[in-house]
Amino acid sequence: MPRLLIISNRLPITVVKRGKTIRYTESTGGLATGLGSLIEKPYNIIWLGWPGIAEDKITTDEKKEITETLKEKNFYPVFLTQSQIDNYYSGFSNKTLWPLFHYFTQHAVYDKSLWNVYKRVNSIFCDAASNILKPDDIVWIHDYQLLLLPNMLRLKFPELTIGFFLHIPFPSFEVFRILPWRNEILEGMLGADLLGFHTFDYVRHFFSSLRNRLGLEHSLGHIHIDNRIIKADTFPMGIDYDRFSNAANEQDVKKEIVKFKKKTRDTKIILSIDRLDYTKGILHRLESYDLFLDKYPKYKEKVILILVAVPSRTKVEHYRQLKKDLDEQVGRINGKHGTIGWTPVWYLYNFLNFKTLTSLYIMADVALVTPVRDGMNLIAKEFIATKNNGRGVLILSEMAGAAIELSEAIIVNPNDMEQIVDSIRMALEMPVKKQIEKNRTMQKRLKRYNVQKWADDFIKNLSTIREYE
Repeated sequence: MPRLLIISNRLPITVVKRGKTIRYTESTGGLATGLGSLIEKPYNIIWLGWPGIAEDKITTDEKKEITETLKEKNFYPVFLTQSQIDNYYSGFSNKTLWPLFHYFTQHAVYDKSLWNVYKRVNSIFCDAASNILKPDDIVWIHDYQLLLLPNMLRLKFPELTIGFFLHIPFPSFEVFRILPWRNEILEGMLGADLLGFHTFDYVRHFFSSLRNRLGLEHSLGHIHIDNRIIKADTFPMGIDYDRFSNAANEQDVKKEIVKFKKKTRDTKIILSIDRLDYTKGILHRLESYDLFLDKYPKYKEKVILILVAVPSRTKVEHYRQLKKDLDEQVGRINGKHGTIGWTPVWYLYNFLNFKTLTSLYIMADVALVTPVRDGMNLIAKEFIATKNNGRGVLILSEMAGAAIELSEAIIVNPNDMEQIVDSIRMALEMPVKKQIEKNRTMQKRLKRYNVQKWADDFIKNLSTIREYE
């Protein structure tokens, strides 16, 4: 089959330099993790992305060594300077696009210099792709860091098959129109043959922006422009279901569970795992837990909240402030409710490996997943997949894309703390039979539409899109 060139901001492997030693570790981002499971599947995949190290922090020989080492795995690095990383990634991508697309308009920065670097880096990705592309390649571009890339490639390769998938929400027109460079973003995306989104709402918002900004209408999800047909559709991203479902059978995971159980004993476990981000609703979640202990004091010393916050974008001011607020909130709750021998919140600010992550999923009685806005949220799906015995309750925000597929969960408004409080009680008191019934239904759905099916579905649609022209 033709080669599939995946282009994303990051490669699945991160390059780290310690002294004079170059090391290669697995990337921790959600996209790299989700797509990484496809590498061994029956695709002739090559992958283009930033390797995680600044170009001006390595020598010419080290750059050559990194390129050759990664090429052995069919990975092609796009090297960026520290200044470009700061302005394109930490800057426009995460100070402008990320907050705006997640409806945090108060955090969005509109700086033309950041926009210019964003354009420049998209052009660098385009040049890097041009150097390795073959005429019959299929190109699959990912996420908000590369919104301009589809059209850049289209202008160079008019006959190229190009797909684009947005892993975050596409906002309503009233929010999207705030962006000064809204038209350029839309035009960049329209270089693709197929545009994928997690939910129908995101597709609808995209069409609304096309109509209001560019005067383009669609017919059954198809847009006609420049003698081309572009399709926009829904492809809810799945997980590597079997990997999470089978985790309980791994000896390392079993040992980790035994170790945890010695510390938690018979205490009920509420689990919260997120990348540290203001879109995840972590502070609201903590406040809700505080209220829960106030309202239902009988659960004191009988329940703990294990709160895992994975470090993220530490160079962005709002993230540093969030870390400070989180530390203070955890300390306040533990000081207010804690007793000798019982700490209400177990707080970890760290990345968890697969063994520890799945052990916590398996042990947890309740998963509290309450983002204020989330494109999908794979943590909710991973939690359900690990529940081989069917026991465990998912409390899920209606603002997460996953809520559409996981409707059997307890669905909450993440801003309604009273509702979350009562949902925690409901989850802890839910009969086991009902837990199993709900989880088995969700598991069947997740197993059927896993990450492999998601990718197959997208590529199949992308491969056939030109039949409509």
